[in-house]
Amino acid sequence: MQNNQAKIEAKTEVVQLTAVPSAPAGAESPKDKAPGKSRVFFVLGALVLVGLGFGGRMYWRSQNFVETENAYVAGHVHPISSRIAGVVTKVLVDDNEVVKEGQLIAELDPADQRVKLEQIQAQIASVEQQVIQSDAQAAQARASASAAQAQVAQAEAQALRTQQDAQRYTELYNKQMKAVAKSELDASVAARTSAQADVTARKDAALAAQAQVGWTQSAREVLKAQIKVLQAQARDAQLQLGYNRIVAPVSGRLGKRSIEVGARVQPGQQFAAIVEDKVWITANFKETQLAGLKPGQDVDVTIDALPGEHLKAKLDSFSPASGNQFALLPADNATGNFTKIVQRVPVKLTFADADLQRLAGRLVPGMSAIVEIDLRQSVGTQH
Repeated sequence: MQNNQAKIEAKTEVVQLTAVPSAPAGAESPKDKAPGKSRVFFVLGALVLVGLGFGGRMYWRSQNFVETENAYVAGHVHPISSRIAGVVTKVLVDDNEVVKEGQLIAELDPADQRVKLEQIQAQIASVEQQVIQSDAQAAQARASASAAQAQVAQAEAQALRTQQDAQRYTELYNKQMKAVAKSELDASVAARTSAQADVTARKDAALAAQAQVGWTQSAREVLKAQIKVLQAQARDAQLQLGYNRIVAPVSGRLGKRSIEVGARVQPGQQFAAIVEDKVWITANFKETQLAGLKPGQDVDVTIDALPGEHLKAKLDSFSPASGNQFALLPADNATGNFTKIVQRVPVKLTFADADLQRLAGRLVPGMSAIVEIDLRQSVGTQH
C-alpha cells in the first residue's frame, strides 16, 4: 500500500511538471521593452523639433529676406557691322581679344569709293569752268545792255530833234503861210515817226540785253548750286572712303567674330560684337516681393560659374514695366478665361567697381546668379 501511494504521488508530480509551460526562447520581459519605446519617442521628438526649427527658420527668412534664382548677368553688347559694301582686305583682331575704342578692327578694299570720289571731283572742276564761262557771258551781257541803253538815249535824242523839226515845219506850213514846201513838212513828220519807232526798238533791245544779263546771272547761280551739290556728294564719298576702315566703337572684349579676308560684306551685316567690362545683374523678382525693396539696398550675389565668390551689389532701379509688357506678344487678359499669374519685374543690381576690376573677364553677360536682399537693412549705405 505504501509503495502504491508513493507511485501515485510520483506520477502526480510528473503531470504537474508537464502542465507548467516553459518560456519561449528569446522572449523579452517587460523590463526589456521599456528602453526600445524610449528610443522611438526620442527620435520622433527630435524630428518634430527639427521640423519646427526648419519651419521657423523658413518663416523668419520669408519675413526678413527676399531671394530669387531668376537672375542673370547683363551688359552692353555692341554689334559691329559695315556701313558700306566691300571686300575685306585685312582683319586685325581675333576672338576674345581686348580692344580699345577707335582701334582698327578690319579694312575693306577702298578702290570703288576712291574712284567715285575722283569722278565727283572731276565733275566739280568741270562745273567750276562753266561758272567761269558764265561770268564771261554775264560781263558780255552787261556790256551789251549798257550799249543798248546808250542807243536808247541816242534814239530818244534823235526822236526829240525830229519832233522839234516836225513842229517847226508844221508852224511854217499852214493856211495863212506857206513858208516851207509840203514835201519838207511830210519829210519832217516821217522822220519824227521813224525816230519814235527807233526809240521803241532801242528800248526793246535794251530790255532784251538786260534780260540776257539776268539769264546769265541765273545760269551762274544754277552752276554754283550744282557745285554745292557736288561738294556734298564729294564729302559723302570721302566719308564712304573712310568707312573702309572699321574701328571699335567702344572698349571691351571682342567676340562672335565671323569675318575673314576675302569675304564680301554688305551694309549692316554684323560680323563681330564687343562686350564692355561694365556688367550688372538683372534680377526678375515676383511682384509680391517688391514691397520691401528700395533703391540703394545691399544685395548678396552668388554667381553659378563662381561658386566660391560672394559678391556685393546695390539695388539700382526697377524696370518701368513687367517683363510681360516687353514681350514680343504680350498676354491679352481681356478674355473670358482669365487666370491670374504672378508677374515678374526686372530689377537692376550694380556691382562694386572693385569687384568688376577683380573679376574682369570672368563676369560676362548671360551668367546665372542667385540674389538675396536683407529687408532689415537701412538704405543709403555705400559699397
